[in-house]
Amino acid sequence: MWAWVFPGQGAQAVGMGRAAYDTYDEARRTFREADDALGFSLSNLCFAGPEETLRLTYYTQPAVLTVSVALWRVLEARGVRPDVVAGHSLGEYTALVAAGALDFADAVTLVHRRGRYMDEAAPAGEGAMAAVLQGDRDMVARVCQEVSEEVGPVELANVNCPGQVVISGKAEAVRVAGRRVLERGAKRVLPLDVSGPFHSALMEPAARRLAADLAEVPIRDARCPVVSNVDARARSGAEEIREALVRQVSRPVLWEDGVRAMIAMGASGFAEIGPGRVLSGLVRKVDRGVDVWNAEDPDGLEQVWNRWKAVSGT
Repeated sequence: MWAWVFPGQGAQAVGMGRAAYDTYDEARRTFREADDALGFSLSNLCFAGPEETLRLTYYTQPAVLTVSVALWRVLEARGVRPDVVAGHSLGEYTALVAAGALDFADAVTLVHRRGRYMDEAAPAGEGAMAAVLQGDRDMVARVCQEVSEEVGPVELANVNCPGQVVISGKAEAVRVAGRRVLERGAKRVLPLDVSGPFHSALMEPAARRLAADLAEVPIRDARCPVVSNVDARARSGAEEIREALVRQVSRPVLWEDGVRAMIAMGASGFAEIGPGRVLSGLVRKVDRGVDVWNAEDPDGLEQVWNRWKAVSGT
């Protein structure tokens, strides 16, 4: 059994998706569909930048989703059907497209708005995020609770793999928490270059705005389990999925927990479909006993396809 996983923000790079666009009809149709749904040339932004524009949250999110779906549709056209899917933050929307729960045009519009709402939820400079390396997860959570009571809100935002968590909240609270986790054994704290305190309670205004949009969008029962970021539970019911997407905006991304859940479900292989290789690295750090592949361009896609054929007997 394979798990198919899809990247989130941070995987973007100027030029992403161009080789797939030049190679596959399915990819070309996907980029054209995105351009039509959004009313501007997302494809040109992906292929030519500029980088500073592509890094804006409300462009990054639809761009990464579109590249990932373009690659996925090539595999889907060849008969690949997923056993279980998951995505990191905005990648969960890609996973829902792959699982047949969400139409692509709706997904790309939703994540464009989601990015805008997240960008506008906290005034510039008010919030911050930082990666904590080689720090015990429970210790980091305790420090966040202490600092939240003394200085201001800060909390776990991403639990990516053993030894890598991200904290998010008020800028001063994140700085204080960073100093304390170093005092208690963490090896490094790296401030992240982001526009807001994502996946924290400070994103509640964005969650409320997104909830109104999600209420108007058709969501179907998924054709396979979708492991949600908010609690690492497998979901397939439409209303459960909708509720999890609202919560996800202001809650931690429990990626490590989700990977372990998919392994417990029987996943012995993971295929990352989309730009970059971030999730492939995280999966390996969670469990080095599983096989991991990634496809971000035609060469990678053909390798994944050939491997899937070999193991599935297709």
